Amino acid sequence: MTYLRRLGIDTYMLLLIATVIIGLILPVRGVAADALKQITFWAVALLFFLYGAKLDAAAIRSGMLNWRLQGLTFAATYLLSPLLGLGVAFVFGSVLGPDLTFGLIFLSVLPSTIQSSIAFTGMAGGNVPAAICAASFSNLIGVALTPALVAVFLHQGGGAISGAAVVKIALQILLPFVVGQISRPLVGDLLKRHRATTLMVDRGSILLIVYSAFSAGTVSGLWYAISGPSLILLYGVVVLFLALAMGIMTFTGRALKLPDEDRAVLFFCGSTKGLASGLAIATALVPAATLGTTVLPLMLYHLTQLFVCALVAQRKSKDAEIAASDSVPRRECH
Repeated sequence: MTYLRRLGIDTYMLLLIATVIIGLILPVRGVAADALKQITFWAVALLFFLYGAKLDAAAIRSGMLNWRLQGLTFAATYLLSPLLGLGVAFVFGSVLGPDLTFGLIFLSVLPSTIQSSIAFTGMAGGNVPAAICAASFSNLIGVALTPALVAVFLHQGGGAISGAAVVKIALQILLPFVVGQISRPLVGDLLKRHRATTLMVDRGSILLIVYSAFSAGTVSGLWYAISGPSLILLYGVVVLFLALAMGIMTFTGRALKLPDEDRAVLFFCGSTKGLASGLAIATALVPAATLGTTVLPLMLYHLTQLFVCALVAQRKSKDAEIAASDSVPRRECH
């Protein structure tokens, strides 16, 4: 275990790996899958209730008014990412074929993930209010902007997008956060005394998201939609896409000398893609016959980003703990 810790792998990462394996070999189906969906929904809602209850009004205003960070995150999601998507599609499109190439470009114009990007930002000691604003705004705008970008880049008109995604964001993210803010005078001090509980909610929510994603992919047969060599090539392209996005986010944060808390927001919100919103939009835009190959790049990207973000968040959390312990003055012995 000591050797694994040196590699940045702790008990939580082992649980994450175990969750992936369980999702592959023991997926949930039918009534159990519906129950898991409900449990995940309420776990995420509890996560944002706790965030709202822990954050003071000044911190929230700071997150909303940080236009520089919000603008950078928005540009990363809807300008940089589509350009990267077009680039990898141009280079690898002839090898992957039209369906998977469509999936890559579709991936590139999706909004960022909400739940995990904010949870990872919190784990890494980042600016959680700014992350909530960036991720929520990205998804609200993405309901309309993503279909428009798909039409522009792929010359396809799309059907109308329902308001279900907007309603889900409001009920699962914004409403619990507002209720938490209202309840802060009553529960704020209690949460400060039980930080371990909030950490369990953060990590538990991510584990549920990972299991749900792998389980859904197994049940739907996405892993068997393409041949082995094509799947390996696709995964390599997806990893390249993710590495470029995360590398540019890291470079930009350092080049602009953003505070460490804001760099975490730019990294986790600017380079990630949301599976839930992506599936909802794909269902409205893509014919059922090609839906599987369209969302397969998104599935691979999303699951890979969870692993990478978990490692980065864990490392940043440990670095912050070490820095905090080193800054505590020690009493000299006489």
